[in-house]
Parts: sequence; C-alpha cells; structure tokens
Amino acid sequence: MVGVGSSLSVVEAKSVKDKSVVGQVETIKVHGLDLDYLARIDTGAATTSIHAKDIKVIGEESESDRMRDHLGHTVEFTSINEKGEEAKYRGKIVKVSKIRNAQGVERRYAVKMDLGWNGQHKEVAVNLRDRSKLEYKLLIGRNWLSGDYLVDVDKSDSDD
Repeated sequence: MVGVGSSLSVVEAKSVKDKSVVGQVETIKVHGLDLDYLARIDTGAATTSIHAKDIKVIGEESESDRMRDHLGHTVEFTSINEKGEEAKYRGKIVKVSKIRNAQGVERRYAVKMDLGWNGQHKEVAVNLRDRSKLEYKLLIGRNWLSGDYLVDVDKSDSDD
C-alpha cells in the first residue's frame, strides 16, 4: 500500500500501468451463455459466482450424494441475468468449493467460463449458486481480478 508522501517503485508503477481499472459494478459478457450481466465486483470474494438454477449433473455417477464424486463430470444449468434473459450452459465440473457466508457453509460446483469486459477475455472457475434473491446475478471475485484488474470504487459502469 502506498502511503501519503511515498512514491511507487518502478516495478509497482509498471504493474499498475498494465492493469485495467474496473468499478464496483460493471457489465460483463458471459461468452458461453451469450448474455451480458450487470456484475458486482467484490474483492472480498475469492471466487466468481453466477446465478444458476436447475443444476443437473450428467454422467454415470450423477446419482451420488457426494458432490466431490462429480468432479470431471458435465453439469448443465440455466442462468438468468438481471434483465430476465436466460440461457443454458453445459460444462465440466472443475472444482467443488466449500463456501462460508452469512447463511452458513455450503458446497458449490464450479465450471470454467469465459468472461469478457471491454473486449478483453478471461477464463476462470465460476461457482454455481441460486442468486435469484440477490440484486446481482453475477459476482466477480478475486480469481477474475487477479493480475489484470484494479478496482476504483468511484468509477461507474458508464465510464467505459
């Protein structure tokens, strides 16, 4: 962190210069769904999360109650953005995460998804969660931000 009266080193200045600046809320394109989402940028969230309903594991062991048994299998779900537009997605389960939040602890599947902002693409693991009661159907976490983006809380989506 740079304090008052201090200056950035040459290395820090270069790494800052190479990053794009996003605001607290941005329009993100989810390429596999061909939908745009008004997304909340959350530096407190480790992993990006998308609204998913009707989540179904496809494959031989899809009947197992242990979510970890489904790693590597295909999952299908429907996602709906804040405009009510919906699309189905099919992808390989790349991770099963244990998430701690205000509701307690829950396990979620994650799939790789290509998320775009201002013509840039980045593929990251995205948790599947029912976000129907939440304002933002896409939450961008540190796994998408890391290495490429800085957050400016004063910037608005319309500044792009």
